[in-house]
Amino acid sequence: MQIITTRNKRMKICKMIVRDDTDACEVVWYNQPYLKQNFHMGEEYNFFGKISKKSGHIEMISPVFDKGENKNNTGKIIPIYPLTYNISQNQIRKVIENGLNLVKDQLEESLPKYILDEYNLLDINSVVKKIHFPEDFEEFEKARVRLAFEELLNMQLLLLELKNKCMKKESGIQFDKNVKMSDVINVLPFKLTRAQLRAIEEIDRDMESDRIMNRLLQGDVGSRKNSSSNNFSIQSSKIRISNGNYGTNINTCNTALRKLYKHIRTVWNKM
Repeated sequence: MQIITTRNKRMKICKMIVRDDTDACEVVWYNQPYLKQNFHMGEEYNFFGKISKKSGHIEMISPVFDKGENKNNTGKIIPIYPLTYNISQNQIRKVIENGLNLVKDQLEESLPKYILDEYNLLDINSVVKKIHFPEDFEEFEKARVRLAFEELLNMQLLLLELKNKCMKKESGIQFDKNVKMSDVINVLPFKLTRAQLRAIEEIDRDMESDRIMNRLLQGDVGSRKNSSSNNFSIQSSKIRISNGNYGTNINTCNTALRKLYKHIRTVWNKM
């Protein structure tokens, strides 16, 4: 290996020519002169890195390598982690590998067996190994699916728990069941679709109960989501909400907000 020191002596460039049955390649490292002691003439090494052509010859910059039959850094799927300070990929991989060996088959399963069986999910001890050091991409994908499934399940269970606590502790505003949404719908300048009417009916039932309602109205652009929500705002402000309560419309677009205000005034004056 040749070590070249730049003129300002701030950088040492290590260069080495390696060869296999197909061609030769110049391997280059920067500011790593200690690597010289790792290589010996005539021995076999495996390299992995980005190859480029420079001045008519093949070059590989800062590759990872293994000696002989070792497969610590080459010949398999290698995880790439976000780094900080002066920690290298090799260092963090070694730390994680040591950690996995310490807890090997000792992690407590967080999902019941019937869920693992029903959805064909890996157990937690297999997952933590395969997500970091899988034998192939199929193993990695199975581990990723298990982790994603558990994350979404935990989120849904948490939201359900919060909803149940909220419903038990507090009561919402109960709207008068005798007031019909048709008072607003009949003065609209257009006819609502079945899907819009169904959504309005579902929200109407929630508003007539004393439970706090948290509802997301989802639809494509132009599906008149605002029209559906405006119906409830108008009806609430006009009749349903008891004294001291308010209905609020919030819109991030100034143009849409002006159109919304104009629409509400038009409908309000016809009632």
